[in-house]
Amino acid sequence: MLSPAAEDYLKVVYKLLGNVEVVSTTAVSERMAVSAASVTNMMKKLAEMGLVAHTPYQGIALTDAGRKVALEIIRHHRLLELYLAEALGFGWDQVDAEAERLEHVISEEFEARMDEVLGYPTIDPHGDPIPTKDGIVDTSRYSLLVDAQPGQSVIVRRVPDSDPDMLRYLADLGLVPDATVNVIKKEPFNGPLLVKVGMVEHHIGHQVASSVLVDRARKVTR
Repeated sequence: MLSPAAEDYLKVVYKLLGNVEVVSTTAVSERMAVSAASVTNMMKKLAEMGLVAHTPYQGIALTDAGRKVALEIIRHHRLLELYLAEALGFGWDQVDAEAERLEHVISEEFEARMDEVLGYPTIDPHGDPIPTKDGIVDTSRYSLLVDAQPGQSVIVRRVPDSDPDMLRYLADLGLVPDATVNVIKKEPFNGPLLVKVGMVEHHIGHQVASSVLVDRARKVTR
């Protein structure tokens, strides 16, 4: 049995890897807010268990077994987020913290029941893909809202899930998955974007626009 801490490390390494082959101890340390020494110690333990490949001063990679564990925990987390939101009425700004506490303790039967009740979903409330039971995960790549140009229309696909204040703000603006956003104007030098969501126009700061992932922009027809 892996400890919750060990599972958290594998999950973080998976998320940091993205399209790169290895991640640094420093990157894991910063993401988890722990010391580099703590990361090194955990990586040694996980390497002994065959879950990571860790070469000092070169980086950390997941083995196939480690990737399987990471995806299983991510599956638990994202199913829990959706279940908490749809079945229990939690706000999308609350579900990440709750799922973080529950993801390590649910049984495989509970996971299967959630999946069935929810209709075998493919994304969580924030647009993140839910890995399948077999460890298959959608790897679609999206653009940043900040890179959309005036006159373009984009569809929100994913939003960051770890900052409740940000999520409440995005909800107020209507920037939720599947929302259509028309970009009206971009101010220079990292200035705000003027966008239209539904029938309402909003000025969106560079930081927020850099956090929202959108589908490939298409030209607005008039």
